[in-house]
Amino acid sequence: MFGQRQSMIVYLHSLKHAKILRKYGNIHYISKRLKYAVVYCDMEQIEHMMHKLNKLPFVKKIEQSYRPFLKTEFENSRPDRAKEYDYI
Repeated sequence: MFGQRQSMIVYLHSLKHAKILRKYGNIHYISKRLKYAVVYCDMEQIEHMMHKLNKLPFVKKIEQSYRPFLKTEFENSRPDRAKEYDYI
């Protein structure tokens, strides 16, 4: 039903134009202090959206999130210390 989504971090010159980003995807978060927005869109369209957003005059730069490509299942993690000790 739902496709894979990927986020982009869009750095802005001014937050005045942040509402315009709604056309390009779902806005997840806007930082007023650091002037960036986290925008989600479909994985298939991420390159196309980044190209379109780079053309806008109020966009400084765009970074793509690599979270969907990272392995989130960890091996050989440290055991819990509470479980190490056998209390009798």
